Amino acid sequence: MHLVLDPAAPALEPITFDDFAKVDIRLGTIVSASEFPEARKPAYKLSIDFGPGVGIRKSSAQITTLYERDALVGRQVMAVVNFPPRQIGPFLSEVLTLGFADSDGAIVLTAPDRAIPDGTRLL
Repeated sequence: MHLVLDPAAPALEPITFDDFAKVDIRLGTIVSASEFPEARKPAYKLSIDFGPGVGIRKSSAQITTLYERDALVGRQVMAVVNFPPRQIGPFLSEVLTLGFADSDGAIVLTAPDRAIPDGTRLL
């Protein structure tokens, strides 16, 4: 996967709308967050409820710099729910939680500015 961290980097090569439509980005609510001491970089193990269509999925998220574990529960986040699961040490991450790197490289979570039903797909 190619990640762009430099805000001055040019846009990636164009894709088609059909390419974009294959990426299933959904909104979910974090129902639990726990420490992940086995991770190479500081991370939390999240359980995220994406509603009845997708259910609860797990994600490893390197968001410890800006977010306290206990404050994450109840927070809505966006995630790609149709990537294949990825083994991260002893943990199987089922979704990719989305965020942007700030000027220091810390991840800022991506979320709507008001409550939306869990499972809603990004259009």
